[in-house]
Amino acid sequence: MSTDVHSNGNAPNSKAFKIFIGYDPREDVAYEVCRYSLLKRSSIPLEIIPIKQSELREKGLYWRERGKLESTEFSFSRFLTPHLANFEGWAMFVDCDFLYLGDIKELRDMVDDKYALMCVQHNYAPKETTKMDGAVQTVYPRKNWSSMVLYNCGHPKNKVLTPEIVNTESGAFLHRFTWLEDEEIGEVPFVWNFLVGHNKVVEGDPATFPKSIHYTLGGPWFEAWKDCEFGDLWIKELEEYKKATEKKVD
Repeated sequence: MSTDVHSNGNAPNSKAFKIFIGYDPREDVAYEVCRYSLLKRSSIPLEIIPIKQSELREKGLYWRERGKLESTEFSFSRFLTPHLANFEGWAMFVDCDFLYLGDIKELRDMVDDKYALMCVQHNYAPKETTKMDGAVQTVYPRKNWSSMVLYNCGHPKNKVLTPEIVNTESGAFLHRFTWLEDEEIGEVPFVWNFLVGHNKVVEGDPATFPKSIHYTLGGPWFEAWKDCEFGDLWIKELEEYKKATEKKVD
C-alpha cells in the first residue's frame, strides 16, 4: 500500500499516527482534499495510507464480490484496518468524504486502551433514498459508526478481523461491530464526524462546531451536491490543495 509520512516539523523519531482513508476512483479528489486537510492541521506526525481495493486484490487480501448495496469500493475493505496496521497500536480509518477542520492530535489524545475501538455513535436514519451519484441509501442500526473509527489494533477482540472474516462476513456483522460487546466501543464527540444535513451547529455553543465535516449524502465533487451545506469550505480547501500541488511541481 502506498503511504505518505508527514512530520509537520516534529521530531523525526516520533512514531507517526496511522490513518487509513477509504479510496474510490470516482472520488479521487475527495480523497486528496481529505488527506490535505488532515496534514495541514496536524501537529503530530501522520502516516496516511489509502485503502485501494485494486491493491488489496493484487495482494490477495480482498476477494469478495461487490454487492448491490455497496456505495463505495471501501464499504467492506475498511475493516482490514487493524490487519493493515499489523494489529499494533492505535490507527484510524476514515471515509474519503471528510474535511478536517481540527487538529487530529485532539482526537488521537482521546484514545483509551480499555476500548477495542472508538467512534461517534450516531443515531442516524436518513430520509433520502439515494446518496452521492445515485447510490442506494440503506438504513441500518449504528449507521455511520464505521465511517470514522479509532481502532485499538492490538486489542485481542480485533484479532478476529482477518482477511477471511472481512471477505466472508455480512455487512450487519461488520458495520455494527458485532464482534464486540457494547462496553468495548468507546464514544467520541459528534463534532469529529459531523454529518451534513443531520448534525447542527448551535449558535453560541463552540462544542457543536465541526472538527471534521462528513459529506455523507454527497459532496461538492459531485455536480448535484455543489451547493450543499459547508460545501464552500470544501471548495476553498480544494483550491488550497491545488495551489500547494502546483508549487511542488514548480
